Amino acid sequence: MGGRRASFVRLVLPAAVFLIALAGAALLFTRVISVRTDAEVLALAEEGVRRAAVECYALEGFYPRTLDYLVEHYGVTAGDDRYIISYQYVASNLMPDITVLALEE
Repeated sequence: MGGRRASFVRLVLPAAVFLIALAGAALLFTRVISVRTDAEVLALAEEGVRRAAVECYALEGFYPRTLDYLVEHYGVTAGDDRYIISYQYVASNLMPDITVLALEE
């Protein structure tokens, strides 16, 4: 009976270790993808605000004083609960300083 048990353990133990390692790798992969996706969301949001500001300058001849102007007239979305947009007006003929920061969860 002891031989049968040892044989069973030799078969089951490697399979169990493999499954645990596979689950750990899947969790790690999911976390890496999540971090990458979050960074891409921030980059896309920042790029969207920049494009809207440049479009405003091209069409109207000035960079707007506030982000609200871009939201109202150019369809910029600033209401996402994952990030905050910092929009620092410099002058009507200078590109504003635009930064998108992730909010803590």
